[in-house]
Amino acid sequence: MSIIQNKKAFHDYFIEEKHEAGLMLEGWEVKAIRAGRVQLKEAYVLAKDGALYLFGSHISPLQNASTHIHPDPVRTRKLLLHKHEIDKLIGKVQRAGYTIMPLDMHYKGGRVKLDIGLAKGKKEHDKRATEKERESKREAAQAMKKERR
Repeated sequence: MSIIQNKKAFHDYFIEEKHEAGLMLEGWEVKAIRAGRVQLKEAYVLAKDGALYLFGSHISPLQNASTHIHPDPVRTRKLLLHKHEIDKLIGKVQRAGYTIMPLDMHYKGGRVKLDIGLAKGKKEHDKRATEKERESKREAAQAMKKERR
């Protein structure tokens, strides 16, 4: 079940590969995510010290959060992947000029997971071509729907 998708990532990048990663979260963050108070629009993933970290994701704390903690909505969160997956992703980022983008946050087995994608940036003409292709598919689907009636 998807919690939130990063539609901006699909608009601005070609997604080559997808990987599913766990997230190191605090209790108040899990509660806020369950309430749907999360945003991935400005988020990105960086490699640091042989690990991957999620930067820029905003998780708004709930009003009734505990009084003894001071939540930081945009704190850096560690991604949990196998070592060989991390090494593979870091290698592609360093050698081939890819970037790692968060794509989708969802539940799996009661845990919050994050789909990350190995992405290459789109040029302006690529974005227009993608939009034109999407529009033509939509028109074709509408024409087929009218034909059935």
